Amino acid sequence: MKTTKKPQRQPATRQSLLDKETGTVYKDHGGKTRVCLIYPNTYRTGMSSLGFRLVYGMLNAREDVVCERAFLPESGGQERIYTLESQKMPSEFDIIAFSISYENDFPNVVKILRASGIPPYARDRGLRYPLLIMGGPCAFMNPEPLAEFFDGIVVGEAEAVLDEFIDICNQSGGRAKLLEALKGAEGFYIPSGHDVNCRVKRRFLKDMDAPLIGRQLITPHTEFSSMYLIEAMRGCPWRCRFCAISGIYGVPRTRPLLSMQQEIECAGGGLPAKIGVIGASLTDYPHIGQLLCIEGVEFSISSLRASKKAAEITSLIKTKQSLSIAPEAGSKRLRAVINKRITYEDIIETSRLVLMRGIAMLRLYFMIGLPTETDEDIAEMIALVKEIRGLSKAGRIVLSVSAFVPKPFTPFQWHPMEESVVILRRLKQLKDGLKKDNVKVIHDQLKYAYTEGLLAMGDRRLSPVIESIADGLNWKKACELHSIDPSEYIFREKPYDEPLPWDFIDNGIEKERLWHEYSLSTARQIGLR
Repeated sequence: MKTTKKPQRQPATRQSLLDKETGTVYKDHGGKTRVCLIYPNTYRTGMSSLGFRLVYGMLNAREDVVCERAFLPESGGQERIYTLESQKMPSEFDIIAFSISYENDFPNVVKILRASGIPPYARDRGLRYPLLIMGGPCAFMNPEPLAEFFDGIVVGEAEAVLDEFIDICNQSGGRAKLLEALKGAEGFYIPSGHDVNCRVKRRFLKDMDAPLIGRQLITPHTEFSSMYLIEAMRGCPWRCRFCAISGIYGVPRTRPLLSMQQEIECAGGGLPAKIGVIGASLTDYPHIGQLLCIEGVEFSISSLRASKKAAEITSLIKTKQSLSIAPEAGSKRLRAVINKRITYEDIIETSRLVLMRGIAMLRLYFMIGLPTETDEDIAEMIALVKEIRGLSKAGRIVLSVSAFVPKPFTPFQWHPMEESVVILRRLKQLKDGLKKDNVKVIHDQLKYAYTEGLLAMGDRRLSPVIESIADGLNWKKACELHSIDPSEYIFREKPYDEPLPWDFIDNGIEKERLWHEYSLSTARQIGLR
């Protein structure tokens, strides 16, 4: 039988991307602080980040700043990099600011700097190069693997620190005085010459009812095609032991309904057709029902927490495309270990409601290789998914399975990752158990999980490893080349009194509390399933 090869998607040109955008800002560079804002991944990935869009809007809202964007080319960084707005090279700006959300993007920082003609290491850059700044979630989880590449690191949420940063830059004369001024300001970390006994306090946005900052960039070339993104809450009240959100964002903060309504009405000068509501646990946003009832808007939410409140939300969601819930583990015992406080009945009932609503796809998020996991836990995951599939013949069910990766500021920061031979065996057990049930199982390659774990748990010794990964080596060969034993970082349990690379960051959460939670998790190894 003759088959037709599916044509590959052609990369969009700069002009075609700009033509489809709304909210793009073009400014004359004269007399302004020039900032090149870089997301170390492709345009599609970077423009899916609300934080990246927010920083762009905040900077351009200032009369004394011009901010333009640059991304990793779809070719992978082998070509010269220019900003979208004016086609200038990053080296022509005063400040290069990287917004970094994921550890697997660390090697892309090196690729982008090289493609911009900029030496990756701060020690190799003279005064003629721009000031290099790191921000984003990775900056206040564990920036140490990248510390030798950056002049300064912003330890805090953009709204709480960005204006102060620009003011300090404008008032300081010369690089040395600027870095000294930043070193003395709360929420700024200057890696060169940092006193290991000096903690850097994380800066939080105290008031979620902040005024609107400029127009939001909107484009069809994102995961949220042509969708205006609005944040309903920040942080999460549930404190699952594997998740860094509670640790790095602190006490959950919700945005007042009136503020949300005003932004929706003002967005783009009129009522947007599609709005994506952002929040780690939107079922806990107190005004979610009223928000979704706003007329004339198609709302989309990324995921639901399996709970009784999900019934109200599913009845209000207009989209028929897809919804996600995250059981994370298949057995009651393992959900207790990770502090995922949802029941079997919660999962089944929420899935039933989603499928009954005629949603085209129900995505179920699970992790594999969790602390204390056994083959029996995987068997219970299979049984749970079979039960969900049996609720309805309609709708696709997709299992998105990821390997457990320990993260800073979580109770599991001391726990090792599972060896690949065990992960692969359990993935096979899962796939074999569901191959006759019309359920699709997808997962990333394990090399990405181990790279993520290595860089999440790492310190400055990994700088050359990151360089070698950028050159194309996998994580194992890169470690071997530089005589780094990866098991030191990801395949051993760490004692409580061992200094961790991110201990210098004060996130407002006591280490003793995290260790207590970790101890509680191991107490759940034996129990009802």
